[in-house]
Amino acid sequence: MRKLIVGLFMLVLPTLGLAAGAGVVLDSMSPDHTNKASLQRGAAMFTNYCMGCHSTEYARYKRVADDLEIPVDLYEENLIFTGAKIGELMKIAMDPAMAADWFGTPPPDLTLVTRLRGESWVYSYLRGFYKDDSRPLGVNNVVFDNVGMPHVLVDLQGLCASKPTVGQKASVDPLSGLVRNGHVCQDYALEGSMSAAEFDGAMYDLTNFLSYMGDPVKVERERLGIFVLIFIAIFFVFAYLLNREYWKDVH
Repeated sequence: MRKLIVGLFMLVLPTLGLAAGAGVVLDSMSPDHTNKASLQRGAAMFTNYCMGCHSTEYARYKRVADDLEIPVDLYEENLIFTGAKIGELMKIAMDPAMAADWFGTPPPDLTLVTRLRGESWVYSYLRGFYKDDSRPLGVNNVVFDNVGMPHVLVDLQGLCASKPTVGQKASVDPLSGLVRNGHVCQDYALEGSMSAAEFDGAMYDLTNFLSYMGDPVKVERERLGIFVLIFIAIFFVFAYLLNREYWKDVH
């Protein structure tokens, strides 16, 4: 029994470490895989801003198009830029060796990133870039310190001049009446094309899409789970009555 308990603890320990991370407080993000509009916007965001470097090679274009209710012809025309066929895996053309030279390490495949890191981590990370002239790419991230990834969404968000207040709830200064931490960026070194609220919404959609990619059968699994539980409940009644019938003459 002691060995079993120790073994279970060793299995859970890495998960606890990933969840804790470096002690950074994260903004909460709850995915909604039934929100097709959000998933569609997230798919477009991922294709246009992420898929130049990051693949999702454990998924197929056709499955994504069907699940997100995007007509195949529209998906091929607007969300496939590599000449790949609709039934192919979602790979990219970037050579890993070249990527390692550019960024220090090849950009990871993102199919299961939310299963590894969690939706809240991804959502906070995407909004956590800020200006840091000491870094080779001129940016850093409050969630992933010394990150090697450029801020590819700078045209949308802008560039925070100081560390974003990720994980800090908005509050009102009782003396001045000013809202503190209303948005993650308190001041900007560069302005973006989106307002802070619009960018937060776009990052929710992108994270929601990545969450779907990590668990594309979640909605169907949960739907079937309800029927399974109903079946078990009904079966229990008959099993109980049958058991009582078998044992009624046993004293």
